[in-house]
Amino acid sequence: MPVLVITGTGTEVGKTVVTAAVAATALAGGRSVAVLKAAQTGVGPDEAGDAAEVARLAGEVTATEVARFPEPLAPGTAARRAGRAPVHPGEIAEAAAKLATEHDLVLVEGAGGLLVRFDAAGGTLADVAGLLGAPVLVVTSAGLGTLNTTELTARELRSRGLELSGLVIGSWPGTPDLAARCNLADLPDVSGAPLLGAVPAGAGALAPAAFRSTAPHWLAPSLDGTWDATAFCTREAP
Repeated sequence: MPVLVITGTGTEVGKTVVTAAVAATALAGGRSVAVLKAAQTGVGPDEAGDAAEVARLAGEVTATEVARFPEPLAPGTAARRAGRAPVHPGEIAEAAAKLATEHDLVLVEGAGGLLVRFDAAGGTLADVAGLLGAPVLVVTSAGLGTLNTTELTARELRSRGLELSGLVIGSWPGTPDLAARCNLADLPDVSGAPLLGAVPAGAGALAPAAFRSTAPHWLAPSLDGTWDATAFCTREAP
């Protein structure tokens, strides 16, 4: 699995922290890792973006962006408003493929959800995954409303013939409510994909050393971690 595309069911679901956890876990296993942010929006030219945040938390990764736009909008909209050329799926795929020749694992992090548009032609992260022939990891939220957005994302991936490798809950609450606990069983059911991890809420605020040592415990063995889905879901079941 030289390239893994990481998307979310929407914004603010914990995509960057999950990307950092996957990177940290791979590094702990002795793999070289690159993190490619497809399009960074909402940060200035001298500010740290999501790829830099992954590097801060995970450690020695190659962190890079394909494009950056200042306003916190969808990449296509942000590019248009900034008067800049948009980034296209082919450019992202080309950058990821080059990194894959130099690293054991390349993590391509999208912006927002799967179908957020990069350009006026409607190019999306799904197109990037298709060009690369890469599996897609979906980061989802824990609570009420997540079943609909997760199922829609899974259906879109399958309609395009793309591989959905699994789901990771991006922010598992310290005191989960009934909806969150029920969703542990329902998310794999509606998506047809396994639950591959649950990152605790607030994990991104941990000191980097603590983040790196703990990250493997949040992810399943298929992501090089030690997280046991059956044990976790049984313990948290309503």
